[in-house]
Amino acid sequence: QLQLVESGGGSAQPGGSLRLSCVASGFTLDYYAIGWFRQAPGKEREGVSCISSSGGRTNYADSVKGRFTISRDNAKNTAYLQMNSLNPEDTAVYHCAAFSRRCVFEPRNAMDYWGKGILVTVSS
Repeated sequence: QLQLVESGGGSAQPGGSLRLSCVASGFTLDYYAIGWFRQAPGKEREGVSCISSSGGRTNYADSVKGRFTISRDNAKNTAYLQMNSLNPEDTAVYHCAAFSRRCVFEPRNAMDYWGKGILVTVSS
């Protein structure tokens, strides 16, 4: 079964950190760009970060720049999102996505694979 599975979510206090993982099964991530997206309750889906297939290029939404770091380990078929200095506005379901071409935040259906998502809750 070809799928992406996220892990590492949960609860954190404001100012805390979490690291999300995205593991591919049934296919190799080596040739795919990876993106992280999130959707907060009652809000539109938001692109968070992208990383190229080689890991050499990354980009971030302004809302997370300087706090979140995207990375990948192709040997482990896994991508990561390190989230630091979390605040309540980061509360959302986070999804990872794989792109056979370039990772883009729009259009919404540009990805080839989409994970089911994992909940991140930031509260005191």
